[in-house]
Amino acid sequence: MNLADTSDLWWKNAVLYCADVQTFLDLDGDGNGDLRGMLHRVDYLADLGVTCLWLMPFYPTGGSDDGYDITDFYGVDPQLGSAGDLVELVRTCHSRGIRVVADFVMNHTSERHPWWKQALRGEDDPRRDWYVWRSSTPPDTSKQVVFPDKEDSIWEQDPASGQWYLHHFYKTQPDLNLANPAVRDEVMRTMGYWLELGIDGFRIDAVPFLFTEDQVPKKERRFPPFDPHDYLRNLKAHAGRRNGTVMFLGEVNLPFPDMAAFFGSGDADELSMQFDFIGMQAFYLSLARGDVRPLTTALRERPAIDVGSQWANFLRNHDELTLDKLSADERQEVFDAFGPDPEHQLFDRGLRRRLPPMLGGDQRRIRMAYSLMFSLPGTPVLFYGEEIGMGENLDVPGRLAVRTPMQWQPGDHGGFSTAGRRSLVRPVTRGAYGADQVNVATQRSDPDSLWSFVRRLISRYRQSPEIGWSTVEVLEHGDDRVLAHVCRKDEWALLALHNFADEPVEVSLEVPGLTRGTRLVDLLTPGPSEELETGPRGRFTCTLAAYDHRWLRVVLDDDRRIDH
Repeated sequence: MNLADTSDLWWKNAVLYCADVQTFLDLDGDGNGDLRGMLHRVDYLADLGVTCLWLMPFYPTGGSDDGYDITDFYGVDPQLGSAGDLVELVRTCHSRGIRVVADFVMNHTSERHPWWKQALRGEDDPRRDWYVWRSSTPPDTSKQVVFPDKEDSIWEQDPASGQWYLHHFYKTQPDLNLANPAVRDEVMRTMGYWLELGIDGFRIDAVPFLFTEDQVPKKERRFPPFDPHDYLRNLKAHAGRRNGTVMFLGEVNLPFPDMAAFFGSGDADELSMQFDFIGMQAFYLSLARGDVRPLTTALRERPAIDVGSQWANFLRNHDELTLDKLSADERQEVFDAFGPDPEHQLFDRGLRRRLPPMLGGDQRRIRMAYSLMFSLPGTPVLFYGEEIGMGENLDVPGRLAVRTPMQWQPGDHGGFSTAGRRSLVRPVTRGAYGADQVNVATQRSDPDSLWSFVRRLISRYRQSPEIGWSTVEVLEHGDDRVLAHVCRKDEWALLALHNFADEPVEVSLEVPGLTRGTRLVDLLTPGPSEELETGPRGRFTCTLAAYDHRWLRVVLDDDRRIDH
């Protein structure tokens, strides 16, 4: 494998860490996390092994969708700090070898955005067509709303004009009209601005909702049809001219064939990476059943991608843990296993819980899950607090239950803030998963902690670039309780085994391409590395404890790596 390639396509073997500035660290004591607090934790991220920080929205906001209802695409929320604070954070991250990706929301604005206020002045205002309007009464769109607990239509009537405007999310978030060339130009201008400030890439929000003029009857459309993929290619090319190694990470929760189209026509000329929502949902179904077949099917159905593209593997993000691609019966299986109480569930499609409480705090299952995430072909994405096993706070409404303050140390507010309880941006988690029990300070000094385990996973992942550069190769061995897969890139290969059963399992399998006597070196066991040798046709046998996991590096005679 040519290691120089890993610097050109850095996202292929990066470790992403998603953090919300307002809940990470409050340095000035006002109860709200801030950019200076985030800067004070850059060395923490570097020590963990993070190579790319994904910042959730830090822009001025209308306050109705946790930062995703933006009032100024060129600004920084004054509660979080200033543009100067952001530049210092980015520069400090770069000095520690950490790239910075910003959430980029170009689907909608806040109703408080000046563009929308201008648009409401009347049909003759130049900003009117920056949004999507219709004069005819819309049909029933209740099944298309993103937040069925708050909205019953994706159209809202403007009392002054009698027209309806489009909003796939809250009615306080009118959709922008990307069919309008002026809007497309403004999006490019906005992206160029943040690239000039040092941002290395963008997590693009709600990609399938960006191109919505087809919701408007043809006779009411104001602009000629445009190809959304052409636009994404132009946007990527524009960003690439400003920063030759820019990365686009897209949120595209669609069936695999539709997702594949958003990678582009070659060399990742649209999105660089996409979250594997289908694989994530299949993982939870397999975990609930103790049967790897749903996950195996999803992995084998992953579309082939070109060398510049990548899948992003994750177990949890900042939204509800969506299960929308499972059947109703499958979804109910996952609900029964991991969120049986109605307060655990959201929108009839997902869970508002973090992984450790879902698994009853069972460290065997938790560690197996993260081992699998890091070992699958692709790039791992962590949501803040996962590295220490934070839980949710179900007293916090909706999706925000998993967006509670980061737990740095025991004591009041977990070291997040010195402000009074009522001043906190969001209530802290208490009880079994509160800061007295789950925190960074305690775990960093404990070699057997989850934090230390995740740090080891990150280190081994970074030392095994074949994981990020391979395609899925699932091995057959006759036991549906164990997933065995190989990651290969040229002469380098890694075998991973994960036991989904609550009892020991003996696995005997053949690894294609290996010969008798090939050494397999265990990468995860602390202390001296255990070694196995393959028999004829690459066959070997090993026993996995309940919920056990193994990473076995294939070591050839001329292997020059020293970390095995």
